[in-house]
Amino acid sequence: MEVLSQIAEFKFSRELVERLYKYSIQKNYEAGSVILNENAHIHAIPIVTKGVLKVIRTEEDGREILLYYIKAGESCIMSFLGGLHNETSKVKAEVEEDAEILFLPVEKVSLFIKEYPQWLDYIFRLYHKRFEDLLEIVNAIAFKRVDERMLILLHKKAELTQNKTLNITHEQLANELGTARTVVSRLLKQLEDNGTVQLGRNKIILT
Repeated sequence: MEVLSQIAEFKFSRELVERLYKYSIQKNYEAGSVILNENAHIHAIPIVTKGVLKVIRTEEDGREILLYYIKAGESCIMSFLGGLHNETSKVKAEVEEDAEILFLPVEKVSLFIKEYPQWLDYIFRLYHKRFEDLLEIVNAIAFKRVDERMLILLHKKAELTQNKTLNITHEQLANELGTARTVVSRLLKQLEDNGTVQLGRNKIILT
């Protein structure tokens, strides 16, 4: 409960926090677990209280690209919008770091919007943040080289997990960047040669 109590919009509404816990189902997931698949019906909104999720978009040919991360205290705005409009999910949500998640039923989301102005403020803040995240992705794809994007992503992962040793395969990294594994392997080797990273079996160490 402490995590949600620290959210700016919830600090002065203990009642809202208590009701979030009252009506939500709390679950724990290990890294790598998929909590929401594309085209799945959305019956509850995930609110992360511990750990990190990543939200991914998959194309018909199987290629993937990372859209944004969801940290403790945040939720998935795509789930909000899909749930409120009774639409299926357009994204996949996967656990990046062992997570504890509250699942709030969709019908309670609408109820809280009517009863708590702070809840609506929270949704708008998330919407604004995710819009900025997506603009950053578009800007990176349009104007940055793959090696620049990869290094930015590695540092972002290290910041989120507070660990410079990243347990990730070349293929997973390629999927998140929306490029080929061979490209990622070649670029990582270049980064290793210039001392930026150290490579191990299924792990990358930022030096």
